[in-house]
Amino acid sequence: MAVIQSAEKLLPSALRGKAEPLVRALGTILVSDDPRNLAQRMALITFAIRVINAAIAFLSQIILARMMGEFEYGIFVFVWALVVIFGDMSCLGIHTTVVRFLPDYAGRSAHAEIRGLTSTARVFAMLSSTALAAIGLLALWFFHDGFADYYVVPLFVGLFCMPMIALGDVLDSTARAHSWAVVALSPTYIIRPLLILVFMVLAVFLDAPHTALTAMVAALAATYLTTVVQFFNILRRLSKRYVKGPRKLEFSLWIKAALPIFLIEGFGFLLTNSDVIVVGLYLDPESVAIYFAAAKTMALVHFVFFSVKAAAAPRFSALFSAGDRLALARFAGETVRWSFWPSLAVGLGVLALGHFLLSLFGAAFTAGYSLMFILFVGILAKALIGPGEVLLTMAGQQKLCVVVYAVALAANIGFNVTLIPLFGLTGAAAATAGAMIVEALLLHLVVRRKLSIILFAFANPVQASLANGMDRHDR
Repeated sequence: MAVIQSAEKLLPSALRGKAEPLVRALGTILVSDDPRNLAQRMALITFAIRVINAAIAFLSQIILARMMGEFEYGIFVFVWALVVIFGDMSCLGIHTTVVRFLPDYAGRSAHAEIRGLTSTARVFAMLSSTALAAIGLLALWFFHDGFADYYVVPLFVGLFCMPMIALGDVLDSTARAHSWAVVALSPTYIIRPLLILVFMVLAVFLDAPHTALTAMVAALAATYLTTVVQFFNILRRLSKRYVKGPRKLEFSLWIKAALPIFLIEGFGFLLTNSDVIVVGLYLDPESVAIYFAAAKTMALVHFVFFSVKAAAAPRFSALFSAGDRLALARFAGETVRWSFWPSLAVGLGVLALGHFLLSLFGAAFTAGYSLMFILFVGILAKALIGPGEVLLTMAGQQKLCVVVYAVALAANIGFNVTLIPLFGLTGAAAATAGAMIVEALLLHLVVRRKLSIILFAFANPVQASLANGMDRHDR
């Protein structure tokens, strides 16, 4: 409270009265351990990290594009997108299972289950990702003639990143489940992109070629260094919170929850990145570079949505486990508002500066400016609904969420393969926006039907719950 009072004294006297409630509310969020305030604090910290990440990612991509040129940069972003997608998917959903079960275990002081869950998730992710990487290496070795020559060696290097990407996802989820927002997000969203840039600049300074292969080697080194350091940090924190003791494994329970989550997240990753992949399959690396620059610039808006998702998941799980459906509905409504209004404001600002921002990548990249308006329509559609997929997953509706994402992914791929050959990059942007609209509409309908919660920025989320007579004991 002393910090809050000091902050109030720094304000001009004319503003002190008006700002006092806001300052006190912010101070309560920052210092209170109430579950709702804890979720809001994590959202604020996550938002701040994503702002920093957006700046780092945007500036680093500009520097990389300037260093490599459109052709090599297009190769790099295509290969790195594939590596990140399959690295994330290689966990088979076990990392999100940590967020799904750990808050419930913590609420019951089930430390043996927590020890078993966290250790099993790490081992499982490493084994599954290594197996998938090995399959990828064999496929690349035997079928390399089916790939464009300029993709083969960067893909070979990228496959070695996958185990560390998978392990990093489990470590991120373990930290998120404990509401350690900085520990969870800074390695992936601040440290790793910074290290990729630093290693690439250092390599070029040492006369390495300005190519996608050099960039992939830099990404490999950055990924391993970041994940290894994060691993020891998480182990240290867990040892302080939970003393050494027996481990209880409920692997069948975890894997049953993980596999639907794997399908959900797999469809989600493909839904988010399939446009870059399909552009890379149909068009040249220069077109990939232009499209990626436009999408990356509009991704400055996505960090708002991601921040809300990261903060909401543990709270959704806890409220659902407690059986308080009305509180769950109210909190879901808050997350929608946290998603929509900041996304609208940030998106309009990005569009206003869009042409200038694209010119920073290089003169040729401004051709992607019109694509940003199309992509923004899809982003707003998702923001209107909020983190519906997280709500469904944490409420045990993983299988239904799989169906939603399967339909949305099918629509995305269908739109892409139809529109890209006809309209090129404009078709790719329209396909992505259309898939986002389909996804948002399906999530809205499913959440309303299954959970009696109205997810819409301009609706009362508890109206359906009250109409159905839900109470905290109706599960």
